[in-house]
This record gives sequence, structure tokens and C-alpha cells, in this order.
Amino acid sequence: QVQLVESGGGLVQPGGSLRLSCAASGSILNINVMGWYRQAPGKERELVATIASGGSTNYADSVKGRFTISRDNAKNTVYLQMSSLKPEDTAVYYCNGNIRRIGTVRFADYWGRGTRVTVSS
Repeated sequence: QVQLVESGGGLVQPGGSLRLSCAASGSILNINVMGWYRQAPGKERELVATIASGGSTNYADSVKGRFTISRDNAKNTVYLQMSSLKPEDTAVYYCNGNIRRIGTVRFADYWGRGTRVTVSS
């Protein structure tokens, strides 16, 4: 079993900051790419940012310069530092990990249950 658990969501005013965390646990052998996705009401889930095991990152254009993704490989944890938040950042944020379980040969995608971020005055 592999679990991804997000934390750090909440209500924040426009222009404010939040830091999301996602910890992966279970029978993990390796983690390749980890990332954050979000789904706003009435919209499809979209990529926010990803980070490879070596540290290379990728961001959606809408968050470049405002969000920073990082990871702690020793803790199997990925973070999303969000700054200069806008109302349009309001969404449920989901953590994703491309993970190889102990005793298997392939990587598979696992998802957390999500954490809600609301940007409103």
C-alpha cells in the first residue's frame, strides 16, 4: 500500500501565502516525479507544478514566479510554496507521485485526497 497525504490548505486573503505539504508513505522503493495538480469548481484537474527526483521542475504558466515546488527525498515529501495568491487559485490541490513499490518493477501514479485552498477577502 502507498498513501499520499496532503496538508496545509485553508483560507487566505488575496496576496497572501500558503505552504502545502504532501508526504508519501508505505511500501515505497523509489519515487520518480512528484507533483501538484488542482481542480477548481466546474473545471477539470490541471497541472500546477512537478519536480523530478533530481530536482528539475516544471510549472504551469499561471503560477510561474508565484509558486515554488520542492521536495525532501529522505522524507518522501513534496512541498508547494504559494505566494501572491489570487482568487483564481482557489481549488482543491492534489498531490501526485510516480512511485515504484517494493517488490515491483514498474512505477505507477498515486494520488492524495486533496486539500482545499480558498483565496478570498
